[in-house]
Amino acid sequence: MSNASTARPKKFTVPRFLASKQKKQKITMLTAYEFLSARILDEAGLDCILVGDTLGMVVQGKSTTLPVTVDEMIYHGEMVARAVQRALVIVDMPFMSFHISPAQALENAGRILKETGADAVKLEGGLNQAKTIEAIASADIPVMAHLGLKPQSVRAIGGMGKIQRDEDQLIADALAAERAGAFGILLEMITAPIARKITETVTIPTIGIGSGPGCDGQVLVTPDMLGLNADFHPRFLKKYADLASEMTSAVKAYANEVREGAFPDESHSHT
Repeated sequence: MSNASTARPKKFTVPRFLASKQKKQKITMLTAYEFLSARILDEAGLDCILVGDTLGMVVQGKSTTLPVTVDEMIYHGEMVARAVQRALVIVDMPFMSFHISPAQALENAGRILKETGADAVKLEGGLNQAKTIEAIASADIPVMAHLGLKPQSVRAIGGMGKIQRDEDQLIADALAAERAGAFGILLEMITAPIARKITETVTIPTIGIGSGPGCDGQVLVTPDMLGLNADFHPRFLKKYADLASEMTSAVKAYANEVREGAFPDESHSHT
């Protein structure tokens, strides 16, 4: 009989995600893009890990998410899913991977699940993507919608950081996504009162980022909340660490010891 302490943790599944709203249990989510950080997040007990197309900016250093491809999402998603035992792993569908037709979206969503081992996909849109959400959900592929600020629409809206204030449209989008079969909705940069009203209106969980405390859960970009991007200070971001400073200090200490001949010493050498 296996030791209970080494037993595989209970998986946070889509049904558990849905039940969290009914139980009024807040859902925790962060982003990950590779194996080591995904394993740390999972072992820390997060409910959900999002492999966001934010990797285009956070990992690749680009100015938007638009250049990210399906193959890149699969490459990063597979690493994350392989590291995770407990968390629900959700992979973003990147720009132009679901816009042409529901059939195209279904094919790409299927590829992502098959080739990454992830649990679900996420796409930007509500009412305008209802047929696409329905096609994906009808194939038993769990799909999350994304409303409010949609980074893939950055060209149309004229920039990032736009607070969403059209209450009627946002509620219509949320209801359309729910009816189409979405299991959850990410609400980005929506005013807190509207986000709370959406959360109270739909029966599926909402995950907020920059949308106030009224959502059913919260997500942040992990390098941002760890303070790795020293120049990024949006109002909604709380930095839980200052790893940029710690890394800089560690690298300087290493470089100084190498230059001075202090590293490696005998204790760090094979004899």
